Amino acid sequence: MSAARVLLQLDCDPQPSAFDAIVAIDAGVDVLLRHGGVTPESAVALVHGAMFTRGEDDLASTAIFVGGSDVRAAEAIFEKVRQTFLGPLRVSVFLDPAGANTTACAAAVVATRHLPCSDRALAGQWQALVLGGTGPVGQRVAQLLARTGMRVTVASRSRVRAAEICQRIMNQVPQALLEPVEPGIFLEQAIARADLIVAAGAAGTTLLDGSAVARAKKAQVMIDLNAVPPAGIEGIIATDKAQQRHDRIVYGAFGVGGIKMRIHRTAIHKLFQSNKACLDVEELYAIGTEL
Repeated sequence: MSAARVLLQLDCDPQPSAFDAIVAIDAGVDVLLRHGGVTPESAVALVHGAMFTRGEDDLASTAIFVGGSDVRAAEAIFEKVRQTFLGPLRVSVFLDPAGANTTACAAAVVATRHLPCSDRALAGQWQALVLGGTGPVGQRVAQLLARTGMRVTVASRSRVRAAEICQRIMNQVPQALLEPVEPGIFLEQAIARADLIVAAGAAGTTLLDGSAVARAKKAQVMIDLNAVPPAGIEGIIATDKAQQRHDRIVYGAFGVGGIKMRIHRTAIHKLFQSNKACLDVEELYAIGTEL
């Protein structure tokens, strides 16, 4: 008889995410152990409990999900979890704070379906603009698009902050073609030349109004990841999914959400295929491309 599939949900918020819990249950987890208010220090004992209570043959039936609304705090927990493993004594782990990883992956998967990036030379012809590019989702979208070979402009209210994100991405993707911009003439130029525009700003914030949309004459694809009115890109509806509008293809948050959910559920299944899976944004994007 195989061991029950146990998932430890480690959340940095006082109350663990109900959304993440429901997705785990729907993905077929047998037992879900939810822990809120987790810190890197308190995570150690929880990881030990996951590692030491089963023999090596059954470790693939235990896994860890790290989430929460504070992305930096969740990343610190994720790193501590990985440091706590002892060689083969480890379990699979999945990081998706505030859905940032799966949302970014879904946006990148959608974009590359319409703007093929099968080789870097092909990808290099595409110009992408990520609005809200220094936020949790935006910087991940920028990283994934840069990995394909696209030329990516990272837009933020602060050019200094945008430049920091570009450098962070280049540390991971040395061949990345990146440019930081802030509101002004350089952002206007980026809007005019973009083949792809992704809005990944704060909920309820319009980053591209109607007049700016009209100036984005080259844009073939627009993706708005904001589900809370008003739209992040004026004219896009949250339920838009590959809608043809004004000679371009548009997606709203819910239109991208179906792929996000498939990535999330598939990742949960992958956790229990071995005790070695470590699913961060790059690994989740690979899952998305195979859907």
